[in-house]
Amino acid sequence: MVKYLIRRILVAIPTMFITISIIFFALRVLPGDPALAILGESAGEEALQNLREQLGLNVPIWQQYVVFLWDTLKGDLGVSIASGTPVMNLIFDNFWHTMVLSVVSIFIGCVIGIPSGILSALKPNSLIDNLVRVISMTWVSIPPFLLGIILIFTLSLKVDLFPSMGEGEGFWGVLSHLFLPSLTLGLILSGVLMRFSRASMLEQINQDYIRTARAKGIPKRIVIFKHAMRNSLIPVITVIGLDITALISGAVITETIFSRPGLGSLAVGAISTRDFPILQGCLILFAVLVIVVNLIVDISYSIANPKIRPN
Repeated sequence: MVKYLIRRILVAIPTMFITISIIFFALRVLPGDPALAILGESAGEEALQNLREQLGLNVPIWQQYVVFLWDTLKGDLGVSIASGTPVMNLIFDNFWHTMVLSVVSIFIGCVIGIPSGILSALKPNSLIDNLVRVISMTWVSIPPFLLGIILIFTLSLKVDLFPSMGEGEGFWGVLSHLFLPSLTLGLILSGVLMRFSRASMLEQINQDYIRTARAKGIPKRIVIFKHAMRNSLIPVITVIGLDITALISGAVITETIFSRPGLGSLAVGAISTRDFPILQGCLILFAVLVIVVNLIVDISYSIANPKIRPN
């Protein structure tokens, strides 16, 4: 297991290097002058030259690339043009808001989606099965921004159960402000998990080893929960890993709708103000998170089913 983990980390390092390099060149090969885009057409040449020097755009691109890699390795992502604050500090201040939102959303999605999908598979073509399939299709089909608006309208404006904007103070204040945005992302995730857990469980309960276990007199509860469920979780874990990155990107829209602090709001603000260093830092962090999540998913496989644990 330790050797497998080391191999996966060694593979992740060049992947991260390539991804960060793509981000660097993608942002710099776009047409137009970043300094002119930031300061506007009315800016003087001296101001443009000063900003180019501040951004490191006054040197050849290969030299910019070397400086960029070295600064990134040191954890230096530059300074915000708008506020003069180090980008790393801004990202760190907003990172935890997005992570809390993502973790709570994943929890809601798993609690609703996985048991519903399994129950649907155990009762195929029943009323419960049909209801779960309709609900899952509904959640999957609704865009996050539309579902967020619907929840705000019903649970905040009409019923006034939960606040619709801001972050809140204190434990219960933060929790109440977190409920609607996390429910928005969690319901969409639950729809995906319902479909995958149902399909995966149906495939497992029709396998020969399940019929053999039942023929040996092993109770159905043990066969389902100890054998079938463990094997059916493998594709579900994959989906959760893929959806974590989708949740982070979905948080960009959700945080904007609910006026919450986070990486999404930070990135949107950087785009609107054309704060080049902040946008670059956010993209790098998103890329690193994707790679780390994929590593965690690979490790989770062996935890869910020790039989596939690598030597």
